[in-house]
Amino acid sequence: MHEELENFERNHVRDLVEPSPNRRPIGTKWVFKNKRGEDGMVVRNKARLPGVSSKEGIDYEETFAPVARLEAIRIFLAFAASKGFKLQQMDVKSAFPNGFIDEEVYVRQPPGFESARFPDRVYKLRNALYGPKQAPRAWYARVFSLKSGFVMGSVDKTLFLLSRGDDTLIVQIYVDDIIFGGSSHALVSSFAEQMSREFEMSLMGELQFFLGLQIKQGPEGTFVHQAKYTRDILKEFEMGDSKPMMTPMSTNTALDADEDGEAVHQKEFRGMIGSLLYLTATRPDIPFAVCLCARYQASPRTSHRQAMKRIFRYLKFTPELGLWYSSGSSLFLRGFSDADHAGCRIDRKSTSGTCQLLGTSLVSWSSRKQASVSLSTTKVEYIAAAPSFYG
Repeated sequence: MHEELENFERNHVRDLVEPSPNRRPIGTKWVFKNKRGEDGMVVRNKARLPGVSSKEGIDYEETFAPVARLEAIRIFLAFAASKGFKLQQMDVKSAFPNGFIDEEVYVRQPPGFESARFPDRVYKLRNALYGPKQAPRAWYARVFSLKSGFVMGSVDKTLFLLSRGDDTLIVQIYVDDIIFGGSSHALVSSFAEQMSREFEMSLMGELQFFLGLQIKQGPEGTFVHQAKYTRDILKEFEMGDSKPMMTPMSTNTALDADEDGEAVHQKEFRGMIGSLLYLTATRPDIPFAVCLCARYQASPRTSHRQAMKRIFRYLKFTPELGLWYSSGSSLFLRGFSDADHAGCRIDRKSTSGTCQLLGTSLVSWSSRKQASVSLSTTKVEYIAAAPSFYG
């Protein structure tokens, strides 16, 4: 808590002033969190002081801020591996208070740290806190203002590229986590030094753990997996001692509403679905089975829970399966699509499956039910290949 308040003072986040008669101050509360590393051990204790109960049109106007998609992160990793870049990471300490805000915002003094001389005063914000709605936008505006000489991605606005002669530096930003790498050690070091001068960093070094993804970089390529997360959810849902299965679902499995089946606990079933959906970030082998079970989460039955358990038993058989991005691979983009025909037993709609590769690196995939009923296998394939046109 003292560290958070010291960051406020260092960044000149606020001024203690008399309350404004025309502005209602926003309340504050302390929020605590443990940040864990790749091995599950606590690497940092965090205390945040967010503002709450802000009003649109009074305390904030614009709130949009770009956020990198997981597909963009995978493309970034695949591109870096193909070029042989050794990726680094840095974590900005108390990122949002570094962003400047334009609105006139007042917040109450933090609980337990009220001024003894001026207990009735409030803080007028110069910079953002973690609670106000415009905080992410203010932080990204501050970061973007520092990217002199960089070219911003035309689609992904959190991707930046810097070229200096024959050398290249690439940077990907996800809120306060920054990953970067390049063909020149001097260019990489210069960027790291620039960011360290501008912001206080809590973590710097070789990229190993990012957004829950475990990343192993080597001379032959990069391996991305979620083995720790897999073991955590197996333990959470008491499937650690179950018998392993070699496939996530049988080829002749055909789930339906099963209205005569015994109902199961809806909260637990939805929790299993949610846990597996995040695992699909590095596991293209399970989205079809997970999404098929997810169709019945409104009224899950025993048959649906059994199908879900089989996916977990498959994960026990393959906990360290992940994505491999080879160094030196080509960068041409290609894609594949396929579909079944009238696979859903309830509405007879088909399910599309697609995957996109950057060279030999799988960077994107999907499994989703089509929006309309198709009368022929030909139309099903066309819809799978161009869903926005035929959907």
